[in-house]
Amino acid sequence: SADGNLSLDSIPMGLPMSDPTAWATAMNNLGMAPMGMTGQPLLPDFDPALGMMTGIPPINPMMPGLGIVPPPIPPDMPAVKEIIHCKSCTLFPPNPHLPPPATRERPPGCKTVFVGGLPENGTEQIIMEVFEQCGEVIAIRKSKKNFCHIRFAEEFMVDKALYLSGYRIRLGSSTDKKDTGRLHVDFAQARDDLYEWECKQRMLAREERHRRRLEEERFRPPSPPPVVHYSDHECSVVAEKLKDDTKFLEAIQTLLTWIERGEVNRRTANNFYSMIQSANSHVRRLVNEKAAHEKEMEEAKEKFKLALSGILVQFEQIVAVYHSASKQKAWDHFTKAQRKNISVWCKQAEEIRNIHNDELMGIRREEEMEMSDEEIEDPPEMKEPEESALVSQVEALKEENDSLRCQLDAYRNEVELLKQEQGKASRDEDTTKEQQLKLLQQALQGMQKHLLKVQDEYKKREAELEKVKEDKLKVEALLENLKEQESSSSRVCACSQERECPAEKTLSNSPVKSEREVLLVGIISTFLHVHPFGASIEYICSYLQRLDSKICTAEVEVLMTRLQNTFRQELSGVGASLEKRWKFCGFDGLKKT
Repeated sequence: SADGNLSLDSIPMGLPMSDPTAWATAMNNLGMAPMGMTGQPLLPDFDPALGMMTGIPPINPMMPGLGIVPPPIPPDMPAVKEIIHCKSCTLFPPNPHLPPPATRERPPGCKTVFVGGLPENGTEQIIMEVFEQCGEVIAIRKSKKNFCHIRFAEEFMVDKALYLSGYRIRLGSSTDKKDTGRLHVDFAQARDDLYEWECKQRMLAREERHRRRLEEERFRPPSPPPVVHYSDHECSVVAEKLKDDTKFLEAIQTLLTWIERGEVNRRTANNFYSMIQSANSHVRRLVNEKAAHEKEMEEAKEKFKLALSGILVQFEQIVAVYHSASKQKAWDHFTKAQRKNISVWCKQAEEIRNIHNDELMGIRREEEMEMSDEEIEDPPEMKEPEESALVSQVEALKEENDSLRCQLDAYRNEVELLKQEQGKASRDEDTTKEQQLKLLQQALQGMQKHLLKVQDEYKKREAELEKVKEDKLKVEALLENLKEQESSSSRVCACSQERECPAEKTLSNSPVKSEREVLLVGIISTFLHVHPFGASIEYICSYLQRLDSKICTAEVEVLMTRLQNTFRQELSGVGASLEKRWKFCGFDGLKKT
């Protein structure tokens, strides 16, 4: 036996060559509780759900080997198959190293198995003797070609029968080929199993639908009360109710239902008009009630504010008492515990007073906001830089583009409707509709042209925005290079004092008088370098003011005028379009100087 924990004293020496504990081990593998000789389970806490299948009827306790309890098999270890002795035959397990026998896909609700490889001399009694241990057998259909079909009472019994697949069966002690065979157990597809399974599924579906219906009915809101049908008598009753303030709500609901049902016709129109007139008379009453409630609310607010003010006055007096008691003239006469209590009380009173004071101030602020109709003017916004202005213009163009598309679709729908109505209308109306159609078509063409213009302008603005972004990146890179060159030149100048003095003299003699002007010259040169056709002084200053808002136009123009070899002013345009543009001429000026 593979179980090393079994007691050797419990196994008699006169047993046949097979292990007497085979049935115990096999049943344990099948998930069945081993039974003692008295019929009581030897493992009282055995859980049949832990086995491979459940629900097997108790095995006969007088069978050999069932009194010996094998050790429980861990779930991660493979099941050990042992030799099984039956009354008329013996089952030998397959080689444990071989792969498990292949099976087909399990049909739904399968209770029937196919058993092949039976001995030629095998009878239904022998088949029953082997497979009745797996559960109650309903029917056996045996064929002459060494196979049969067995139908069990429950589905889990099929899994127990599959455990015997691969076993070699031998009838008695005969070695004849007709008395031996290798069992192959597989799922079988039977119409009875499928029909029972479908019936069970339909029953479960009916129960689920019934449960859902009960759940929906439980959460469904109650139905509104039924509304009576219209008649002259009911109309007079509702008209009287409409005049009564207490019954107005019920009567107005009835009136609304009648109108929606279509009870208004030429005969009853006057009655409905009088009821509608009665309903309209309640508008003034409801407005007066709202005004009265608002007045009550204002009075309650005022009363609450007055009460809160009185409470705050008393809190102020209490806090003043604490503060006066904390002065040295009275403080020295109190004990240490009394001083501590007074300090705690004072702190608590101040906190509560501050809370009430904040609440009162909040009420006053709300009143001031309600009284004042003027809106607080926003501070004047700073002038947006050029890039943000372009972005906002692009967004505005997008919105205008979307709105124009919507209008275009609306015009197209109107044209389609007019075309449909034109076919149905009479000849007298044809001329007027043709005129309307022409007008709409003209408007549609104008909208399309405008839409194309807007799209072109939108693309131009996007291209200009991309160009400005690229210019900005170039200027920033050149500015960083200038800063690096300036830092390196300052280091070179700081090396020797002899060279520094002439540099100061030349700086004092040069038209550039400070480091700030040097930076401005570098930035302006970089800016004009990427604008080869020049730029106006306003355009240059708008760019510089994005870097430093303190820069003024006059300062920049004076600086550029002093540097004639670096910047040159040119006039472009004719007449009213005459424009002064500054250009960078540093490369030519370098040769002159």
